[in-house]
Amino acid sequence: MKVLVTHPIPAVGLSILRGHSIELDVLTKKKVKKGDIISALRTGGYDGMITLLTDAIDAEVLGVAGSGLRVIANYAVGYNNIDVQGAYEKGIVVTNTPGVLTQTVAEHAFGLILAVATRVVEADAFVRAGRFTGWEPELLLGVDLFGKTISIVGAGRIGFRVAEIAGAFGMRVLYYDMQANENLEKRVGATRCMNPEDALKGADVVSLHLPLTADTHHFMDFRRLSLMRDDAILVNTSRGAIVDEQALIRVLQERKLFGAALDVFENEPAVPRALRVLDNVILTPHTASASVGTRNKMAKMVAEDVIAVLHGGKPLHAVR
Repeated sequence: MKVLVTHPIPAVGLSILRGHSIELDVLTKKKVKKGDIISALRTGGYDGMITLLTDAIDAEVLGVAGSGLRVIANYAVGYNNIDVQGAYEKGIVVTNTPGVLTQTVAEHAFGLILAVATRVVEADAFVRAGRFTGWEPELLLGVDLFGKTISIVGAGRIGFRVAEIAGAFGMRVLYYDMQANENLEKRVGATRCMNPEDALKGADVVSLHLPLTADTHHFMDFRRLSLMRDDAILVNTSRGAIVDEQALIRVLQERKLFGAALDVFENEPAVPRALRVLDNVILTPHTASASVGTRNKMAKMVAEDVIAVLHGGKPLHAVR
């Protein structure tokens, strides 16, 4: 059996696969493009493939995959990079890595909230630039979180955990989701908003945790961004295209938000210069899930799902 791995993943996953006598072809190019994957697949003979969220596994890729391909294991929670329907029509199982990222991403999201509120990145740069000349009463004033309101937009696993952390900080929790989350309401006393507008207007902090779909693309457009208060904080650790980046740049330039933090971007890895030069936004390079423990667990999950399918069993994390 032979598996194509489009990018190097933690060694624990590769070791598990090799331990089951699976031959691996790991692409080592730093920036793997769709053409690189197609070229590799054309060599033929692959029974499985391990992909990243940055890999476009569309109809063209599936068309050259060959009839022997039985599983695509996406090393990510999201799988909007894969033509799932097309894969299943060809008898290819698609898997992902749900659940394992929850705590790590939630901690990163709340870390970004704290960083914006306390202006810690600005303060660090201030000191490093040699500008610190002594304590001042109004130097780099931030905002308190205790007693403030956070709106969780998308109350899935990660949004739920961020709400719990916020509750521990003494914050009032609102949430917007297509479905009521009674467990969240009981756990932290969260109040459901029936529309996103109410969630945005009433919040000191807005944390986005939506999947990227046709309906959520540019969910945070200029109109919705303008509903937020001038002293509010926006954090996005979900998908870049949830936020209209140009609209956010305009809002930040006009100081219509206290600040924002982004771990994801609309056209990754490109980040507009207009965004990079702003001092009221914190930018991290899609690293919300980047802990050693979490990334190792993800590698084990994709390996075990590939093995399950190739040995005639059912994977634990099939997306449908």
